[in-house]
Amino acid sequence: MSVQNDAAAFRSTAILQRMLALHPKQIDLALDRILRLLRDLGDPHLKLPPVIHVAGTNGKGSVCAFSRAMLEAQGLSVHMHISPHLVRFHERIRLAGKEISEDELVATLEEVEGVNDGRPITYFEITGAAMFLAFSRHPADAVVLEVGLGGKYDATNVVPKPAMTVIQPVDMDHQDFFGNDIRSIAAEKAGIIKRGVPVVVGPQLDAPLEVILKQADRLSAPAWVFDQDFSAHQEHGRMVYQDEYGLLDLPLPKLIGRHQIENAAVAIAGLRHAGRNWGNERAIEKGLRTVEWPARLQRLTKGPLVELAPKGSEIWLDGGHNPHCAAAVSRAIADLEERGERPLYLICGMMRNKDGVGFLQSFRGLARHAVTVDIPGEASHGAGALYDMARAAGIDAAPAEDIEDAMLQLQAWSRAHHKEPPPRILICGSLYLAGQVLVENA
Repeated sequence: MSVQNDAAAFRSTAILQRMLALHPKQIDLALDRILRLLRDLGDPHLKLPPVIHVAGTNGKGSVCAFSRAMLEAQGLSVHMHISPHLVRFHERIRLAGKEISEDELVATLEEVEGVNDGRPITYFEITGAAMFLAFSRHPADAVVLEVGLGGKYDATNVVPKPAMTVIQPVDMDHQDFFGNDIRSIAAEKAGIIKRGVPVVVGPQLDAPLEVILKQADRLSAPAWVFDQDFSAHQEHGRMVYQDEYGLLDLPLPKLIGRHQIENAAVAIAGLRHAGRNWGNERAIEKGLRTVEWPARLQRLTKGPLVELAPKGSEIWLDGGHNPHCAAAVSRAIADLEERGERPLYLICGMMRNKDGVGFLQSFRGLARHAVTVDIPGEASHGAGALYDMARAAGIDAAPAEDIEDAMLQLQAWSRAHHKEPPPRILICGSLYLAGQVLVENA
């Protein structure tokens, strides 16, 4: 980002920082405040194109990215909301394919803030209201809407009749809000299901699947379940998708990993069952080839951090931050290892409320060494604490001052093992860390 754009972006940054202090709680799960604010704004959430609403613990962002790519590939214009962002807030609000401009973001935030008039509201609610207001003012053919946290009481869960709801894999995460009972967490996610609205269910453990299907049945919502009503797998370098409409022989997704085949399948099922003629096969193929989703096993090939890495290294960036994500990423790395053996080194930073040991255990026997880092400006595990967790997970490790120091340590480690192939380096553990890496490596 240029210096000029940095200066301009300060206006929205200042407003967003002010909004963080609007309510005594950063997150307060309820819908009454945002519904009141939306009513005062003229109910913009009721003036939207057909909505695909996506919840889940893992993979919901990827489903949003696939859905958007496939819809745009058939010439449709798409609004999209994601949460959180990686580098700057504007990523959260895409208007007909483009990030909201700084001027429109500032004007919309100020308008919503003025209408709220100092009444109690949370950051997520007031920015969610701004998102809906911006969406309502631009024509589009569809909205892809990612849940921020949970589902039932998330600020996005105010659209009364979406075209489709999607619930991706439910796992243990955000226990500080939803507790340690996976059935309770699943109930929160299933809160986005609406009466009579179809729901596509991604790969699930038995307990959350039972909860989700019970809610769908209660609301007479037709349900399509991965590996029961539709499926996908890799075969001879292609992706094979199948449901009651037939079989599709497709290219592998541009996004890396077996889990992305599952995510793509969920997106395809969502489009094919939304009753909107959105399941065009050519558009699905094009969407699979063109989809973009940063920090999801993203290969870094240039930039300052790449120049610091041992010569010839492969560098991958992933923002997954819980054991379920780690298992998927480790499988993808193992698949890369089958195609070309390289020693795997981790650079890992994680937020304080995440399960560091559980995350890192997925890489035991796969990662040669881990370098642990703090995440500046965030409530993260310190490098020392995460080092202890890596050792507890059975991985050789060392702490570092920052990402640059971690790369220098890996340079030294690689020199000491100079007879081995250049390493494969995975920077992982947090979307916040991934965002900082993308900024530093720009």
